[in-house]
Amino acid sequence: MPHIPEKLRYWMLIIPALAVMIIFYIFPVLNIWGISITEPSVGIENYERMFASNAVKVSFVLTFRIAAITTVACLILGYVVAYTISNLAGRVRPLMLGLVLLPFWVSVLIRSFAWIVLLGRSGLVNDGLMATGIISQPLRLMHNELGVLIAMVHVMLPFAVLPMLTNMRGISGSYIQAARGLGASEWRAFREVYFPQTLPGVMSGGLLVFVLSLGFYVTPALLGGGRVMMISEYITYQIQEFLNWGLGAALSVVLLMATAVVLLIASRFVNLKTTFLERR
Repeated sequence: MPHIPEKLRYWMLIIPALAVMIIFYIFPVLNIWGISITEPSVGIENYERMFASNAVKVSFVLTFRIAAITTVACLILGYVVAYTISNLAGRVRPLMLGLVLLPFWVSVLIRSFAWIVLLGRSGLVNDGLMATGIISQPLRLMHNELGVLIAMVHVMLPFAVLPMLTNMRGISGSYIQAARGLGASEWRAFREVYFPQTLPGVMSGGLLVFVLSLGFYVTPALLGGGRVMMISEYITYQIQEFLNWGLGAALSVVLLMATAVVLLIASRFVNLKTTFLERR
């Protein structure tokens, strides 16, 4: 068998991966950027229209607000779940972990329709509250920001739980025992010893949820009913309803750049390689 130079073997391994990156990632992004400056005319007209549009500004603000609230809610709920599984679950730990992973086996579309059944004016939540006499008329739980947030927290919660759980499983219980042995109360030992060690997992989960929420489409579109239009849905309307490919592509480019800025800022505080590998 002929000897293959080490440098050639290196490029034989790199070129296929590089080709996949160019074909499936770099080329589509460049194509979208090209559409944004060539449709319907050459120039930055689409970007000028976008920055001058109040509707676009409102949509971006709404997108970042919903993503931020979803992230905070997922971190609070996810921390409780991850802590319970890691430290208190005992023999039922596999069952609880399975319940966290179960939503990944169900389509996001099905889960969104399930929330429509639950939160509708004649849904199970309103019917239950009216049957118990808590309310006299149905609450408006859908086609508003509240419904979108409830459904998005449900969808995104596992993405917050798993990084935090991975981090917590690596923390030795001897640290807490040592703190308790030195006279610290249970709360102080948690606050000053345990919680700081979980911050990498908290930041990783928060970044993952926030970035995914920025481009989320299915759940906000169904639960928002066209009244809570996040930027991904706005892009869809521009392309599918108005055939405005140039403006839709420009919005996509700006959303991609905004996400890249978020990742760039977060990279100063979070190990991004660890963050995204923890999902596997």
